[in-house]
Amino acid sequence: MVKSGDEKRRRVNQWTWVVTGAVIVLLLAIFFVPRNSPVTSFIDHIKSCYCSQEGLAYHGIVEDCCCDYETVDLINVEVLHPLLQQIVKYPFFRYFKVKLWCDCPFWPDDGMCRLRDCSVCECPENEFPETFRKPSGKGLSSDDLVCQEGKPEAAVDRTIDAKAFKGWVEVDNPWTNDDETDNAEMTYINLQLNPERYTGYTGPSARRIWDAIYLENCQKYPSEECQEKRILYKLISGLHSSISIHIAADYLLDEKSNRWGQNLSLMYERVLKYPDRVRNLYFTFLFVLRSVTKAADYLEQADYDTGNSLEDLNTQLLMKKLLHDHKLRAACPKPFDEAKLWKGQSGPELMKQTQKQFRNISALMDCVGCEKCRLWGKLQVLGLGTALKILFSDNGHELSPDNLQLQRNEVIALINLLNRLSESVKLVHEMGPSVERIYGKIIGGPSDQITHQI
Repeated sequence: MVKSGDEKRRRVNQWTWVVTGAVIVLLLAIFFVPRNSPVTSFIDHIKSCYCSQEGLAYHGIVEDCCCDYETVDLINVEVLHPLLQQIVKYPFFRYFKVKLWCDCPFWPDDGMCRLRDCSVCECPENEFPETFRKPSGKGLSSDDLVCQEGKPEAAVDRTIDAKAFKGWVEVDNPWTNDDETDNAEMTYINLQLNPERYTGYTGPSARRIWDAIYLENCQKYPSEECQEKRILYKLISGLHSSISIHIAADYLLDEKSNRWGQNLSLMYERVLKYPDRVRNLYFTFLFVLRSVTKAADYLEQADYDTGNSLEDLNTQLLMKKLLHDHKLRAACPKPFDEAKLWKGQSGPELMKQTQKQFRNISALMDCVGCEKCRLWGKLQVLGLGTALKILFSDNGHELSPDNLQLQRNEVIALINLLNRLSESVKLVHEMGPSVERIYGKIIGGPSDQITHQI
């Protein structure tokens, strides 16, 4: 009996040492593993779910989404932002086909809408020379300045490369108002020459646009209302926040010396001061990201052909990298769950109503009295409409290249919109804390109002 008891104790001691040794090895492996490895990222991601989040302005799961703020910031800085910044510079994504001349359907034309041909060059494709009009370095004419409400920085630079338009065919997007097939009214714009930034378009004219969007087409519902009723406001608010951040990040600080820079107080007053606006920015970012990942098979097989074989190959390779990045898939496999929406008896009617409201918002872009504002407004609204088309046009079934049809302009708008949102999220993440300390200490200002102030 004594011998048997000693044997049991020896076995227990052996197992104790084995378990202790295994724990030590595991801890050493975790300690010495490279900080940028997938294992570390996975451990950090799991750890972030349990560690204390006190003191952080935004933490936990982004409302109505499937990823947390910390993961979004990490994956955006490490993966999405660097890739998107490269992709949008290639010829396929550099040019956008847009109807810049407006016919405002809601009130008498103002601003550049007074003159149909203000700074607009509409040319059929067969008339494009090898290289289109080069920058002359001359100032705008007096007529052009009238069109831009006296702001030269609001005018669009129309320098293009005609070699980048191979295979451009369009069909209508059911979520947006423009007739994408009306080539007689469309012109090509180089987005790299016309960045989204301050244009001087402010005051009553701009405020009327946003008032019409929010008060007439995009009502803010309380959080207890169903997600279907809240989604449109959150998407538009998130887009508006992104636009405001880009205006503040690239602002004309001194008109006389043409000095541009960051207007941090404007960034705080328009966005960072209001937590809901930041949350809605993250929501819109994840919503659009989900549409891109859902359409991955289609986007991977798309023909990125502009006639420049090397640049087109690089575009395709970068798109594949974006669509199948292992860090993104591991950290945030499904950014937004669209399958939860439009269920029940009232679901189809709610979606029909939302689609009608979004088409009205799209039509309001024709009332914007600034060319560059209209350019980026139309592009980003089309991008958002394309995201809505991808997520809600398949009746809940999995998408495939066979049952999804996107046109070139839709793909351009979608990826450029994702890039704009990615840039905004990065700016908020990197600059937000310091801006808050300077202008408002910790975020927690007044609750969000019905409309953003212009």
